[in-house]
Amino acid sequence: MPAEIRVVEISFDTEDFQYRTPIKFGGVALDRATILNVACVVRASDGRTARGRGSMPLGNVWAWPSKVVGYDSTLGAMKALSEDIAHDILAYSDCGHPVDVAIELEKDARRNAEHVSSAMSLPEGMPPLAAMVVASPFDAAIHDAYGKLHGLNCYHTYGRDLLPHNLDHYLGADFRGRHLSEFVRREPEPRLPLYHLVGAVDPLTSADVNKPIGDGLPETLGEWIPFNGLTHLKIKLNGDDAGWDLERILGVERVATEAQAKRGVPRWFYSLDFNERCPNVDYLIDLLNRLREGSPSAFDRVQYVEQPTKRDLKADRGNVMHAASKLKPVVIDESLLDLESLHLAREMGYTGAALKACKGQSQSLLMAAAAQTMGLFLCVQDLTCPGASLIHSAGLAAHVPGVAAIEANSRQYCPAANRPWEERFPGIFRVNDGMMKTQELTGLGLGAYE
Repeated sequence: MPAEIRVVEISFDTEDFQYRTPIKFGGVALDRATILNVACVVRASDGRTARGRGSMPLGNVWAWPSKVVGYDSTLGAMKALSEDIAHDILAYSDCGHPVDVAIELEKDARRNAEHVSSAMSLPEGMPPLAAMVVASPFDAAIHDAYGKLHGLNCYHTYGRDLLPHNLDHYLGADFRGRHLSEFVRREPEPRLPLYHLVGAVDPLTSADVNKPIGDGLPETLGEWIPFNGLTHLKIKLNGDDAGWDLERILGVERVATEAQAKRGVPRWFYSLDFNERCPNVDYLIDLLNRLREGSPSAFDRVQYVEQPTKRDLKADRGNVMHAASKLKPVVIDESLLDLESLHLAREMGYTGAALKACKGQSQSLLMAAAAQTMGLFLCVQDLTCPGASLIHSAGLAAHVPGVAAIEANSRQYCPAANRPWEERFPGIFRVNDGMMKTQELTGLGLGAYE
């Protein structure tokens, strides 16, 4: 079929950025980012060619949180894996749709992750999540090129005319007769609320500012709210100190209430993110109950809770979320690797799924389809994605029905990486009413690159 392609050229490089201010998550304060940029050329079976590009932060602290392998080693291993992925893509001789290509190459990426860890004599193997992150900009570049090959935005390439397989080909017999196009919008949702990150070390008020940054951007939550017109706040919590966590939420509530009153905004929302550090589900239930008792208004504003306990669900089967999910939607994030993990999360009482562009365009769309059939709450989460990776992430959020909002925090922590993109996509990078103007994302391919 002329619609099938294979990759005939591929290249990649990395960029390093210092954060404007550190982010603390999982007990680690992170002050830098390494971005993996990929370019490729695809050739259709009729001889036509097109170029595509993809970009993603490697996010090794999030994707590979290790107590025995240091930052430089996890980052180095992920960079080494990119070499293997590029080699495998060029060696892959079959033609197909980008989704077909990506599914096969993800298997190779996971195998190669084991080889890289062994070759570097690391004390533990690279986890599958880290391999998915490394593979994601390669996958993105192929989707980008495929859209450009057909003169289409990539979300117009998931119909039956170009993607012949039904979902049962990828997800099993339960999806027989269903097609990916049923679960993906061809046109983007015009506007989506922006979730702003309130990091564990981020100042809430001027009294919390020890050393001003002085770069003209807001430095406290009280300043960020009117600056971006915020209505959605993601609160990072420690998960190992219930008193601190409760006071942090109440502190955000006090600051937000004052700021929103000045703006005349009666309604806003929170999400709670423990980065897997709750020792058990009882910790979460107790905290939510204490929050409801101490501040019913703050409790009511909580839209969902993100991955409260350990990401290895198979090893943590006792921490089921059924009771917690009766209080608020509980969303699987770090644990979501494939359909098996999604089924297990649902069995354990999780009622939502966080999609992430850093897990791959192909895998994210398939998991979005599966989650929709299960009736799960959906959101799109960030990896402090700047520039092209933010456009990719925003496009994913805007094309998956039911996504509540999009998290995007590079404007807080890595604004230097966004500046080259601001003029072309002002609705994505210059937020003033709490909303991303995702109707801008209609260009060819992923829409980021001309």
